[in-house]
Amino acid sequence: MRNKIPCSAERLSLLDPPMIQGVVDRNAFHLGNQYLSENRVRIVEADDAQISSAVIGNSGLYEQTIRLKDGHLVSKCSCSLPEEPMCRHCIAVLLEYHRWVQPRSKKPRSTPSPALDSQANGPASSGVSADLRLSEVLAFIDWFQPAMKALEKGLPLPDASRLTGDLAALTQVIQNLDDRRRESEEIQLTLESEQRDREAYVQRMTQQLQASMTEVKAAQTQVQQLQQEVAGYQDMFTKVAEIASEVGGYDSQIKAIAGELLNKGTQLDKLATSFREVAGALKTISKSNRTT
Repeated sequence: MRNKIPCSAERLSLLDPPMIQGVVDRNAFHLGNQYLSENRVRIVEADDAQISSAVIGNSGLYEQTIRLKDGHLVSKCSCSLPEEPMCRHCIAVLLEYHRWVQPRSKKPRSTPSPALDSQANGPASSGVSADLRLSEVLAFIDWFQPAMKALEKGLPLPDASRLTGDLAALTQVIQNLDDRRRESEEIQLTLESEQRDREAYVQRMTQQLQASMTEVKAAQTQVQQLQQEVAGYQDMFTKVAEIASEVGGYDSQIKAIAGELLNKGTQLDKLATSFREVAGALKTISKSNRTT
């Protein structure tokens, strides 16, 4: 989904949450803020002109590109949501970027995104004073050595509650980095699992499609056979119709012949009657001759 909004801001960092909320859909802003609070936003590259990012949505991972160009804020997301003028994923990215660029003293972040590690960690690193006490340094070294071993083995970092001052802030930065690493690994495992599920789903769909194609081919063969049978029946019906027509012609002829036979039968009956009358007359004449 691609959207284009008129924007007078010269830098993306000037877009604060109230400004964003004032131009987007209320429900989309609420969902984008929820994604931000649930740490679903991952910014890959970012500056004041363009942001490349990814957001873990409810139905998968979506990629975004947001930039300022010719007085417009152009946002593009791989989702298909109809939210206007900007989807919830792009809103979440702008909110996350605004949180990124805030000074650490004004708005601390427990889980800053990887693309601005140098900015997030710079103030903490530069804030280490030069007049550290030797005891603090030794305590930090005692903590740092097992911490490095824990990082190599992927284990939780040791407790740093006894460290104070700037070194405690430095250990907190290391802890935050480790937390982000763990989150990234969890996200990677989740994405790999989703990828495997999708590959298995695609494989099942492919098998079903192949089975369906086989069934379609069998059905096409049956249809062709049925068409041949129907063509044979049509030929048969044509012949039967021709025979029926011929039988109809014979019927009229038979009726005519039957009529003639009836007429001849009547004539024969009359002739037979005449013969009987003649025979009777002859008998009468013969008897009279005998008496005389």
